[in-house]
Amino acid sequence: MAKYSEKAGKKVEETMHEMKEGKLKSGSGKKVTSKKQAVAIGLSEARKEGAKVPKKKS
Repeated sequence: MAKYSEKAGKKVEETMHEMKEGKLKSGSGKKVTSKKQAVAIGLSEARKEGAKVPKKKS
């Protein structure tokens, strides 16, 4: 498994919690139900905050 910074891990943990509560929304405003999508959103938010996260694969 990939190793991310502690800050990134916390952000992913927060987004997973939001998803389980049904409060996490995607960019289009729809409710997120996929774990993979929740992790991707968490990593994206961590990246924006300046956490050490590898670049997105294109």
